[in-house]
Amino acid sequence: MSGRILVAEEDGVYLMKFEGDVRLTLCAAVDDFLDTMLGNTAFKSVIVDLCSAEGIDSTALGVLAKLSIHLQRRFGRIPDLVCDQPHIQRVLESMGFDDVFRMHADRALLGSELVPNTNQQALNSSDAVSEVEMQQRVLAAHQVLMQLNSANRERFRDLVATLEGSAAEPAKTK
Repeated sequence: MSGRILVAEEDGVYLMKFEGDVRLTLCAAVDDFLDTMLGNTAFKSVIVDLCSAEGIDSTALGVLAKLSIHLQRRFGRIPDLVCDQPHIQRVLESMGFDDVFRMHADRALLGSELVPNTNQQALNSSDAVSEVEMQQRVLAAHQVLMQLNSANRERFRDLVATLEGSAAEPAKTK
C-alpha cells in the first residue's frame, strides 16, 4: 500500500494522520504543511497519528523531528505522537523520538474531543519538486535526525556526507 498523510484542524488543534507506507515523496508536502500550520496564529497543538502507518522512512521521520524541534522552540511544547504498531514504535525509540515527542501507544488519545476528526484532507505528493530540491529536503531531514542523539549521528553520518558532497558537485562544475 502506498502512503498518504491526512491532516485536519479545528480551533488550532491539528491532527496529522500517516497511513500506509510513508516515503520521501510526501515529505515536500509535509514540510510545506508544517510551515502553514506553525504560521497559524490560532495554533494550539498537534497530534501525529501513526496507528495506520505500515512503514515510515527516515526522511519522513526527519520531517517529524523537525516539527517537534520547531514546536518546542516557538511554543515551548512537545507534540503528541500516537503509534500502536510495535515495529514502528521500535524504530521511533531507536531514533530518540521518545525524547522529542510525548509517545502514546493507546488510540484512546485520538478519541479525545480535542482531536479534530472531521474535514481531513490528504496532502498531495508534489511531482513539481526538482531532484535538487528533493535532495536538499532529504539532507535537511537527516541532519535533524542526527541532532537527536549520538546513535543517529553515527547511523546517518555517511549518508549525510554523501548528500552534502552531491549538493556541492553542481557548484564545482560552474
